Amino acid sequence: MAGTAEQKRHPGLIRRMYHLGMEWIQTPYGLWALFLIAFVESSFFPIPPDVFLIALCLAAPHKAFRYAAICAVGSALGGAFGYGLGMWFMDSVGVMVMNFYGLTEKYEVVQELYQKYDVWAVGTAGFTPLPYKLFTITAGAFHLNFPTFLLVSFVSRAARFFLVAAFIWRFGAPVRYFLEKYFNLLSILFMVLLVGGFVLIKMLL
Repeated sequence: MAGTAEQKRHPGLIRRMYHLGMEWIQTPYGLWALFLIAFVESSFFPIPPDVFLIALCLAAPHKAFRYAAICAVGSALGGAFGYGLGMWFMDSVGVMVMNFYGLTEKYEVVQELYQKYDVWAVGTAGFTPLPYKLFTITAGAFHLNFPTFLLVSFVSRAARFFLVAAFIWRFGAPVRYFLEKYFNLLSILFMVLLVGGFVLIKMLL
């Protein structure tokens, strides 16, 4: 959400893109704009689609879950595109994207995560504030299993976007400030609880 490292790195550019995105989603082609933003954010666009999803859901809460589904599909397909960039163009486009966001030094860290958790590390990035595009591009560069990558990407992104939609559908406009301010913290807490649950099950069984 707001205040991510990538937004702080290029504030003027991010601001212009944000206003342009808000203009797009208010047109008759708003759903396509949301899909496109979710798609490109998975590989190179700097602004999380959540902010645009929130705007649409607030305008029509009864359509919130439809918007979340569009966002999830667009993001997962965009993740597949990022995977392709990493697989075939890592030394050119992939490196350029990571340099732009200052993520180059994280490359080896992600490689270690993949060695330890395989494609499941993508699920964490898909749901939490971790830079999802870093994981989609490097997943292709490291040749992770593509069908599993796509499935994990879709499930994690859908969980994130449907959580946003559910909050707005249930609480309406008053929840907007809460989501924008605390969503990153909430997503991290949810992921910690989820991982803790898996660990507990493994210990008990």
